[in-house]
Amino acid sequence: MPLMDKTERVVMPMQPLERARWVIQIEQEELAKLASRLGNDFLQALRLAAETLDRGGKIVVLGVGKSAHIGAKLAATLTSTGSRAVVLDSLHALHGDLGIVSDGDLVLALSYSGETEELTAILPALKRFSIKIIAMTGRSSSTLAQWSDVALDTSVSREACPLGLAPTSSTTAMLALGDALAMVLLEQRGFKHEDFAKFHPSGRLGRRLLLKVCDVARPPSSAPVLALKATVLDAVREMTNKRCGAAVITDNDGLVLGIFTQGDFTRCYQEDSLVGTRLLEDVMTRNPITIHADAPAVEILSIIERRRVDDLIAVDSEGRFRGLVDSQDLARHQLV
Repeated sequence: MPLMDKTERVVMPMQPLERARWVIQIEQEELAKLASRLGNDFLQALRLAAETLDRGGKIVVLGVGKSAHIGAKLAATLTSTGSRAVVLDSLHALHGDLGIVSDGDLVLALSYSGETEELTAILPALKRFSIKIIAMTGRSSSTLAQWSDVALDTSVSREACPLGLAPTSSTTAMLALGDALAMVLLEQRGFKHEDFAKFHPSGRLGRRLLLKVCDVARPPSSAPVLALKATVLDAVREMTNKRCGAAVITDNDGLVLGIFTQGDFTRCYQEDSLVGTRLLEDVMTRNPITIHADAPAVEILSIIERRRVDDLIAVDSEGRFRGLVDSQDLARHQLV
């Protein structure tokens, strides 16, 4: 541990990397203490939050200064993981913004000292609603703790600021405790990957989980589709014109009978330079690998990797051709 100047009570200077590691170490130590003292208060807060959400209520997050920034992040995390939350601006709460609070809601109030004037001034007005209040505070005897139904202890032995002034360890503790609450709520309320994807449709996970095979497959009109009696040369022309690495062979009803790929052509040509005149029914791969058009697109990756193919045929429940997946298209859809 670094030496302290007993006169100025300031941690002695360090080299940049040494200081950075020291800051992280201090915060790690405080988080370990936070984890060790979790107990019934956390379980009680969890119960209140779950009951509020199950009744259709919401979590109203309130804080001032750095705590407000932490609160905004927690509200975003809660909302994105299925626990409806909003932020109440403490500076405007008494001037009309209390209108976002409804009977049956839960208020999550953040203040390390628990005595922040802008926050404590709101507490009497909040109590006029039929709500519960959970406090995150470093002082269990504070005004905020006294007004709350549950007070979660976020106290720290010291901040990671060399001056001992800037909120660092204390805000990290609040953030971690809020994340813990959100993640336990997520699990208890049965929030799934698919739910997360619905709330993040533009994110990578959203694309991977929401896209279906038919969304990434080339439609029949853009794929080479030929009959059994077509020739290899016919297939090569169609594959070239439509810039596909494979041709799909179907019957008159659209049922998939086989596939002929560029790799198939190369192998056939090495054996017979006049392969172009041969019929597709004699050289195609019968019973090709297929995937249902309505299956999640992410399943394509598993099949392509496991079966070592570059092209995959999408079919409906009756086996009719519905599209052709070219592995080169997957990057465009950000599936790889």
